[in-house]
Amino acid sequence: MELIKEFQERIGYTFKNEALLRQALTHSSYANERHMKKLSDNERLEFLGDAVLEVISSEYLFNLHPDWREGELTKLRASIVCEPTLAFCTKKVDLGKYLFLGKGEDQTGGRKRKSILSDAFEAVIGAIYLDGGFANAKEFVHKYVMDDIEHMQLFYDSKTILQEIVQADNKGELSYQLVGEEGPDHDKRFIVEARIGETPVSRGEGHTKKSAEQEAAYQAILILRNGGKYVS
Repeated sequence: MELIKEFQERIGYTFKNEALLRQALTHSSYANERHMKKLSDNERLEFLGDAVLEVISSEYLFNLHPDWREGELTKLRASIVCEPTLAFCTKKVDLGKYLFLGKGEDQTGGRKRKSILSDAFEAVIGAIYLDGGFANAKEFVHKYVMDDIEHMQLFYDSKTILQEIVQADNKGELSYQLVGEEGPDHDKRFIVEARIGETPVSRGEGHTKKSAEQEAAYQAILILRNGGKYVS
């Protein structure tokens, strides 16, 4: 199938057993809708990929911060392997485009749903591990997860970090304003504006107000750190 081949080119890894990749990209809604045999979806591969990701990220952070205590390493690892950050990582490979979803899940925004994206991402890691061994899984994780830890930490802690920046600069009170809603009730998207005092800084979108605020905060941090202008 063309999408399967395209995805392999996208991630830079060619499967010996493409059936593993197809399973990694298959959501339970698709398997159920097509009456596929039991355990045809990506949940088992997600379970394996989660464990592989934890080992790889732990080793990477252990070597990166030789003077850190266990608690500090655990906190950083948690920020890297959590659902929102992994979903953020999937943007690099446009993972949502390649998922096999049931019609209902597809129509209600499943291709952008953080839980579905993060689970499928872990399933892909598990599939690469089974297909090509630990070294290939490690290369994939380093390339798409560990390559930009600073931005991932920013994204994970964006609201806290932005609050600290605003307080340090004494520019005014930070607030988040809901400025729009799009889509039907079952697939609502919220648009939130981050403001310092009365000045709009950035906007974020998400399926929940919290995720929209997180995105707005992340964009605001990038703007402020780069000395950029506030949004109009």
